[in-house]
Amino acid sequence: MILLGTLVNAGAIILGALLGRMLKRIPESMRQTVMQGIALAVFVLGIKMCLGSDNFLLVIISIVLGTVLGEWIGIEKGLNNLGYWLERKVGGSQGSIATGFITTTLVYCIGAMAVLGALDSGLRNNHDVLFMKALLDGFSAIIFSSTLGIGVIFSAVPVFLYQGMIALFSTSIYSVVSETMLDAILVEVTAVGGLMIIAIGLNVLEIKQIRVANMMPALVIAAVGVPFIDWISKLFS
Repeated sequence: MILLGTLVNAGAIILGALLGRMLKRIPESMRQTVMQGIALAVFVLGIKMCLGSDNFLLVIISIVLGTVLGEWIGIEKGLNNLGYWLERKVGGSQGSIATGFITTTLVYCIGAMAVLGALDSGLRNNHDVLFMKALLDGFSAIIFSSTLGIGVIFSAVPVFLYQGMIALFSTSIYSVVSETMLDAILVEVTAVGGLMIIAIGLNVLEIKQIRVANMMPALVIAAVGVPFIDWISKLFS
């Protein structure tokens, strides 16, 4: 079953978020410190992801162009509006559900494990990576939910849609790009995602509020940029 890993991942987030709400009586000081620890781990993970790039100029160009496009479209505003709509439907303090939803959606969707795991599910029907991601996401959902609120549980929906689409698309991906090209694309997309992960860490630490969602088009630009650069280099070689 191609979507098994994705289903388990989404289920783990829901379960973790529910457990987190049950543990909301954890002392505020403890929750705050744990959250800061997670944010630091996220920050370091982002740095590690960035360092894998083979063409950091492409990463910079992707972030710049992607952010311009994202700001023009207003992705962050749209996600916030969705979060506020959820608040009106289920109740919650102003901004709490939106914050939890956006933060965790970005954390769970932006990263190598989400993409590589979904690809592995589709290409080889191997769900080991997504099972591991489910374990990590489930535990982090407990902490996120206890601090950011019930909005965390709704991030399971975009995670399922995002990883599910990648898994389904990957069944025919080699008819579009070669395995070597796919590996090169994943390296740069992961690096761009790393910068966004760093920004999420800064947001959680409340050092600087960055509209990370508006950077999401950078992932697509990086993915398209790799074969484009390869084509240009062959054209002038």
